Amino acid sequence: MDILEKLRNKLIVSCQALEDEPLHSPYIMSKMALAAKQGGASGIRANTVQDIQAIKQEVDLPIIGIIKKDFTNSRVFITPTIHEVDELYREGVDIIAFDATGQERPDDKSFKEFFSDIKAKYPDQLFMADISTFEEGINAEKMGVDIVATTLAGYTPYSKDAVPMNLVTELIEHLSVPVIAEGNFDSPEKGKKALQSGAHSVVVGSAITRPQLITEKFSQAVVELANNSTERRVIE
Repeated sequence: MDILEKLRNKLIVSCQALEDEPLHSPYIMSKMALAAKQGGASGIRANTVQDIQAIKQEVDLPIIGIIKKDFTNSRVFITPTIHEVDELYREGVDIIAFDATGQERPDDKSFKEFFSDIKAKYPDQLFMADISTFEEGINAEKMGVDIVATTLAGYTPYSKDAVPMNLVTELIEHLSVPVIAEGNFDSPEKGKKALQSGAHSVVVGSAITRPQLITEKFSQAVVELANNSTERRVIE
């Protein structure tokens, strides 16, 4: 069974922690991936070669690999240049994902130039385009990507009002390549709805693997409840 079939109608868990986050550690991410597998995940999305190597020691699931790198001259940070693609290819990840938006890239290449270069260099590699708009998804398929994901919907300056679920549905109607639902699918209900609409897979990250953000949601709800209770007592 090929990689895409293994991921069809399945959950992919994004196990990432950046340098300023409490769980930043290849070891911790490897255990996070193991926990995700034990919970039923069928794939892992991971950032950096170091994390991916550690994760491979714990699970044998398909891995979507990325390398996040910041540049002062560009907003593109998910596998932004061919150098990051080279690193991921050498590591042997199943799928390489990258920013496929229309934003200016740090090496001054257009997305078309960037993808043409990496596709020519690695013709047998599976590539996933992280997009933020319908037009970017259409363009990515025309360029020859294997998968389109709604990862960046709402995260580019021109897609702030995007609703990832709506974008998933629209892309499914017009694309022939698999569409992966990613980006704020933060509840089982949203994930189920995405798959029912025809998404190939659903990626969930922060809602599972970033405890500081999960805690923040609970904390805000508790504070809101406490404030409302105080207001009621004052009124009474």
